[in-house]
Amino acid sequence: MTKHDAGMHEDVAGLMARIGADARAAARPLALATAERKHAALVAMAEAVRRNRDEILAANALDLDNGDRAGLSPAMMDRLRLTAERLRGIEDGIRAIAALKDPVGEVIARWRQPNGLEIERVRTPLGVVGVIYESRPNVTADAGALCLKAGNAVILRGGSDSLHSSAAIHACMVEGLKAAGLPETAIQLVPTADRAAVGEMLKGLSGAIDVIVPRGGRSLVERVQREARVPVFAHLEGICHLYVDKSADLGMAVALAVNAKMRRTGICGAAETLLVDRAAAATHLVPILDALAKAGCEIRASEEVRTLFPAARPAEEADWRTEYLDAIISAKLVEGVGGAIDHIESYSSHHTEAIVAEDAAAVARFFDEIDSAILMHNASTQFADGGEFGMGAEIGIATGRMHARGPVGVEQLTSFKYRVHGSGQVRP
Repeated sequence: MTKHDAGMHEDVAGLMARIGADARAAARPLALATAERKHAALVAMAEAVRRNRDEILAANALDLDNGDRAGLSPAMMDRLRLTAERLRGIEDGIRAIAALKDPVGEVIARWRQPNGLEIERVRTPLGVVGVIYESRPNVTADAGALCLKAGNAVILRGGSDSLHSSAAIHACMVEGLKAAGLPETAIQLVPTADRAAVGEMLKGLSGAIDVIVPRGGRSLVERVQREARVPVFAHLEGICHLYVDKSADLGMAVALAVNAKMRRTGICGAAETLLVDRAAAATHLVPILDALAKAGCEIRASEEVRTLFPAARPAEEADWRTEYLDAIISAKLVEGVGGAIDHIESYSSHHTEAIVAEDAAAVARFFDEIDSAILMHNASTQFADGGEFGMGAEIGIATGRMHARGPVGVEQLTSFKYRVHGSGQVRP
C-alpha cells in the first residue's frame, strides 16, 4: 500500500466512523419518536419524491449512461433503471409503509405466572441497521422508510453504479426527516464508492451497527457473511423453481410460467428452473415451452425434455445451480411431486418455490417438505415481494433461518424485550 493509498483509507475510515457515531446518536431519539412523527416524516418523503421526480430521473440518466459505458448486463441495467412509473411505485411504497401499524411498543404476548408476575413481550427497534446493496436505487427509499417506521437509524451503502440516483432519492428522505423534526442523520447514505467503506461497515463501526443486511449478488453476500463482525440477515440469490404437476390446469400453467420467468427477468423472484411432472409431459411440457420461447426465453433442457422440444439447448449441471437474471430458463421432467422436492432440495437457494396443481395432496406435500422461505401454490414466483405481501416494501428476502425469513419488512426490523410487573414478589 502506498502512502497515498494509506491516506485515502484513513479518510474513508474517519468518514465511516463519523457516520457510525451520528447514526448511533440518532438511534435513541428515533426509538422514542411517536408514531405520528414518523408517519409525518414518511408522508413528507413521499411528497419529496413526487416533487423532485425530474431531478431523480436526471440523476438516474447519469447512472444509466455510466452503466452503459461500463458494459453492465441487461439485467443489471434493468435493476438500475428508474422510470416515471417506477418512481410512482417508490412514492406509493413509502406511503404504504407510512400507513402500516407502528410496530414499536406492540405487545406481542402477555401471560401471568402462578406467582402473580405479569410478563409481556414487547417489540423494540434493533438500533442501527447497515444496508449494503447493488444497483437498485429504489432500495434507498425502501430501506430508509422501513427502518424509520421500525424506529431504527440506518446507514445505506449503495453500489457505485447507482450513486447519483441513490443520492437524489436520499435527499428526499432527509427532507422528510427535517420536515418532521427528526434527526437528519437517522437515514445516512455513504457518499463514497470506495470499497473500503464496506469493510468498515462489516467491522461494525466500533459497535455502532447492530445488524447488516446485504442485498445483491452471491459475491457480495458471501463477502458480508465471511467478514461481518455483526449479525447478518442473509439474502442469497434467488434460484427459484416452478413445478407443474400432472393435475395442473394447462392454461394456468402456461400463464404462470411465462409471468414467473419473463415479467421481469432481473429480479430475485424470477423463476430460473421449470420442473414438469413426467406424467404431464405429453400434455403440458411443449405448450409451456412454446409459450416461453415465443416470449423470447432461451430454454436449456435435459436430454429427456429435448426429445420432446428439440429447439432447447442442452442443459449442463451448472444450469441447475444458476440464477440467470436473464431470459433463460432450465427445464427438466421429474417423477411427480416427490421428484420435484428432491430436485429443489438439491439445487435451491431456499428463496421461493411454486407449485401449479389442483391436487390438494400434492400441494400439501410440496408445502410440508420443502424448506424455502416462500412457497406458492398456483401463483407466480414474481409475487415474492414485501409490497405484494402487504408489507409496503422490503429490504430484501432473507433466506436464512434465524430471526428474519422471507420478506424483511418493519416487523422483521424489530427485536423485543420483556416487561415484568410484580407486586412485591421475592424468589424463594
